[in-house]
Amino acid sequence: MNKISIKSFHLLLGLIAFIASFSLFAHGVDETTKQFLESNKGAAILPFIYIGAKHMVTGYDHLLFLVGVVFFLFRSKDVLLYVSLFTLGHSLTLLYGVFSQISINPYIIDAIIGLSVVYKGFDNLGGFKRIFNFQPNTKIAVTIFGLFHGFGLAAKIQEFNLPNEGLVSNIIAFNIGVEIGQFLALAMVLIVLSFWRKHQSYIKFSTITNTCLMSAGFMLIGLQLTGFIVS
Repeated sequence: MNKISIKSFHLLLGLIAFIASFSLFAHGVDETTKQFLESNKGAAILPFIYIGAKHMVTGYDHLLFLVGVVFFLFRSKDVLLYVSLFTLGHSLTLLYGVFSQISINPYIIDAIIGLSVVYKGFDNLGGFKRIFNFQPNTKIAVTIFGLFHGFGLAAKIQEFNLPNEGLVSNIIAFNIGVEIGQFLALAMVLIVLSFWRKHQSYIKFSTITNTCLMSAGFMLIGLQLTGFIVS
C-alpha cells in the first residue's frame, strides 16, 4: 500500500473522529445563540439561517449518517437522490414538529438518530444480507431516518419556546440554514471521499471505516440513553 493511500485512509478516519468529537456538546448551542433565541422578537431571517447552518455543520450525528449514506455512492445522481430523500424527510418533520408542537423527548430522538448511524454502517458492511439474508430498501430507510433527524432538529428548536410572532419565517429560515450547512458539510465529506477513492485502500479499509461508524453510533446511543436515565 502506498503512502498516499495510507494518508487518504487516515484523513477520512480523522474526519470521522472530528465529527464524532462534537458528541461532547450533545447538540448544545453556545451561550450567545441561546440568549438570542430566547430574547428574539419577530422575524430574523438571516440570523436564523446562520443558526440553522451552524447547527448542521456541528451536528455530528447528522454528518455521520450522511457519511454512511454516501460512502458507497459513486455516481453524482445517486448522491443527489439519497441526499434529497434525507433532506425531504428531515425538512418535513422539522417544520411539522415545530408548527404542530409535537413533543418528543430529545434524548430518545437523538438515541434513534444514533441508531441510524449504526444502521447505515451495518448496511454498508452487508450485514443484513449476511446475517438475515434480507436487504431493506435503502431509499425508504434513508427517508424514514431523515424523518427522525428532522424531529431531532424540531426538539432542539422547541427547547427555546420561540414567540409566535415571526415564527413561520424564522423556522423556514432555520430550515434553509440547515440545508446550507448540510451542503457545506457534505461537500467536505465528498472531497475527502473523492480523493481517497482514487486509491485501492478505499475498498480495503471500507470494513474498518464502517465499523468505526457503527462504533460512533453505539457511543451516541449510549450517551443519549444515559442522559435520559439521569435527567
